[in-house]
Amino acid sequence: MDSLLGKRIHINGIVQGVGFRPFVFGLAERHVLHGWVRNTSAGVDIEVDGAPNALDAFVAALTTEAPPLAQIDEITAVTIPANGFTTFEIVHSEAIRGAFQPISPDVSICDDCLRELFDPNDHRYRYPFINCTNCGPRFTIIQDIPYDRPFTTMAPFEMCDNCRREYEDPHDRRFHAQPVACPVCGPQVWLETVNGNQLPVYSEQLTVHPSPITDHRLLITDYAEDAIQHARRLLTEGKIVAVKGLGGFHLACDALNETAVTTLRARKLRRDKPFALMMPDIETIEQHCFVNEAERDLLLSRERPIVLLYRRPESLIATAVAPNQNTIGVMLPYTPLHYLLLEKSSIVNVAARRFAHQSSILVMTSGNLSEEPIAYTNDEARSRLANLADAFLLHNRDIHTRCDDSVMRVVGSRSPVAEQTTHQQPATSYQLPLRRSRGYAPFPVKLPWDMPPTLAAGAELKNTFCITNGRYAFLSHHIGDMENYETLQSFEQGVAHFERLFRVTPELIAYDMHP
Repeated sequence: MDSLLGKRIHINGIVQGVGFRPFVFGLAERHVLHGWVRNTSAGVDIEVDGAPNALDAFVAALTTEAPPLAQIDEITAVTIPANGFTTFEIVHSEAIRGAFQPISPDVSICDDCLRELFDPNDHRYRYPFINCTNCGPRFTIIQDIPYDRPFTTMAPFEMCDNCRREYEDPHDRRFHAQPVACPVCGPQVWLETVNGNQLPVYSEQLTVHPSPITDHRLLITDYAEDAIQHARRLLTEGKIVAVKGLGGFHLACDALNETAVTTLRARKLRRDKPFALMMPDIETIEQHCFVNEAERDLLLSRERPIVLLYRRPESLIATAVAPNQNTIGVMLPYTPLHYLLLEKSSIVNVAARRFAHQSSILVMTSGNLSEEPIAYTNDEARSRLANLADAFLLHNRDIHTRCDDSVMRVVGSRSPVAEQTTHQQPATSYQLPLRRSRGYAPFPVKLPWDMPPTLAAGAELKNTFCITNGRYAFLSHHIGDMENYETLQSFEQGVAHFERLFRVTPELIAYDMHP
């Protein structure tokens, strides 16, 4: 014991919901250190015993080898006498009164989970909610800190033995992954439509009432696969499907079907504002749009925003998608459900193959009437979108905070389109956020000085707000135009949620005097 020392370490930043505790566990194991790590409302605390050289290497690696989603803003390490620990453990989280720390935004599905999603030998094969410590929902499901399953909308789903085994295995990618689930124990998908009778699971007959729905009946209840394939068939037939996603509902239709897009535009009361598109892969995007390297990187980033791109003249995308525009907003799939909806290949399951229809470019516009906030609960969607959609692809993982897609544009010092045929990288370019929301919020701006607790309420139109606490300025998700009561309610709910998450009561309020 005489040759051993201890370290007491505290880490601030985005270190919860990003696999940081499992990372610390593995690091301690590698350096033969004993002690514990835990989440607190203020960040992550660690106490370890070990040889002095090993302790120094451990502290250095906390920063240099941190998980890809982590951001360390501050780390303090104090040398203390060894405590005599004999193991290394992840201990229960601790809520500290008044303490806070940043929260991870939602993250698009990682390559490992995407590979497992389409691996017939994996027990999460084609499961629409596959995730791990490196991807999946974060901000939209968290109800309070510290970030642990009981404080998220995953709390009602008790882990099965297999998921529990992965969750407790320090060498598994899902070690302490809070949203971990599988088809046995996790959220499920189903399809609802106006048809008054529940259809047989593998029936080839599927009809939808020609007018928007006003009543709801379960269409598919037994298998997520059947619900997804029925939804794909509806989209191919020109129907409009409300799809519950990560931060709310999308209204989806076939982007190559002029009638379907025109119908959606009429139902949404959106005369000419462009619709966003989702395409299955970067190759499909390049068939329809000019894409330079900076735009490609942005499309493929883990934030997966909508990116404004110049449309190719030969593209067959419906003109009603973006009337009188030479640019369109495009994004790649960012959830497992999206990948299953836009899948190009045939379904492996023989029974489900009978419904394997393809509509590989979808309009994915916000699930709302023009100027209203996006619908984000099942009941709200059934009510507010009843005159907009022909069917509803629903699931039972609740969304706690609605969050629209982010919109970005790459701008530079020279025109990105040359001779209408090539799309060049600007000499200098930067990313211009037109709407900073999913994938970015509530990522904070680190200030060079302490701020008194302040609420910057934003403007009346295209509203977002900001709350400061200490040296952090927490920027909200997109709220929208504050010209109706529903959006005002969304604003009030968002402010209350930020006050709770970041343990702050504003002492100052600032707001824009212009619209």
